[in-house]
Amino acid sequence: MFRSPLCALLIALSMAADGAPLAEESMTVAAEAPTTVRVATFNTSLNDDRGQLIERLRHGHNEARRVAAVIQRVRPDVLLLNEFDFDQEQQAAELFQRRYLEVGQFGEQPIHYAYRFTDEVNTGVASGLDINGDGKVEGPNDAWGFGFHPGQFGMLVLSRYPLDSAQLRSFRKFLWHRLPDAHRPMQPDSDPPRPFHDERTWRQLRLSSKSHWDLPVDTPVGRIHLLLSHPTPPVFDGKEDLNGLRNRDELGFWRHYLDSDQAQPWLVDDQGRRGPLSADARFIVMGDLNNDPGDGSGYSAAIEALLQHPRTARFDAPQSLGGEESARLSRLKPGDTPARTHTASFGSLAGNLRVDFVIPSAEFTVLNAGVFWPTTAEPEHQWLSATDHRMVWVDLSVKDASSEEN
Repeated sequence: MFRSPLCALLIALSMAADGAPLAEESMTVAAEAPTTVRVATFNTSLNDDRGQLIERLRHGHNEARRVAAVIQRVRPDVLLLNEFDFDQEQQAAELFQRRYLEVGQFGEQPIHYAYRFTDEVNTGVASGLDINGDGKVEGPNDAWGFGFHPGQFGMLVLSRYPLDSAQLRSFRKFLWHRLPDAHRPMQPDSDPPRPFHDERTWRQLRLSSKSHWDLPVDTPVGRIHLLLSHPTPPVFDGKEDLNGLRNRDELGFWRHYLDSDQAQPWLVDDQGRRGPLSADARFIVMGDLNNDPGDGSGYSAAIEALLQHPRTARFDAPQSLGGEESARLSRLKPGDTPARTHTASFGSLAGNLRVDFVIPSAEFTVLNAGVFWPTTAEPEHQWLSATDHRMVWVDLSVKDASSEEN
């Protein structure tokens, strides 16, 4: 069930301007600390090819209002926003929080997040390489990650609870070829087979199309490592399957990161620290992962390897009635993935797919979960026009919420 506006108001009133509890209320807040945490991921489509998101937010952005309304309705405690353009001064993030989230939209109650994190991504950053093989070194396809300007399709984390950015592990610059089982794109129809990229280019390619972040958050149920990414869609390429293979390996990176029983000295983050996630760390893999377990153009085994990893929890996939209705009204051919679990609607060409995930570690109990996809009979359905993705949320608890985590 969603939190009531009264509950949200009490939480907001308990926080000072910097997000810390007011001194006179700190004992009450501690005594009534929740034992569950609602975590969500949402691809907001708040990006602009011309790099004008800041101006659009400043002058009134109807899609941003709808996105904010969804957030205000679901009221997650910890939230990852994909496709939110990054700027160094965080002007877009500040405007979105102050003018959209902290102002009631369409009758919803405002929501305040005391903590946020964003950082550089690979999208739109010129590589100086001919990545797409067209003989030129220019344009969005030759950036480290597809994008028309640096920061496009960025990632933004909003949280009610402290984010430990000092302990961030970022893998934005991790080289693709260093992945032990990297799937190197090959020239189509070549005999004998030969690589799509020359050796010099292949040795420089970055794996992450945006970034891979391990960002710790300290919650009432303990420390959680947020494992955040937004792999490239496995389409928009040629027979060499550049994007499909990259998506496969961007997901495969997290599988290696969870394999804590292996030393993996090759796994070095941008900060110079080596090795996988510690064996006793609680975590959540989350984001628009652009891979459906049963349908679509991606290598479904890559997402299944995360869903079925020994360290991840087993629970029923988040669902919605709206996803089921959408598939029926669109006359989509039934696929292997149940329509109730779909999280995105890509139109007649690709149909509806399950591509957005919140995957907690096995230490968590999943109390509730859902996909925010109202049916056409519900007034909130109009909010869906803001983005082709739907928010996915999960309510989590642990058996011993007072224990300390790494």
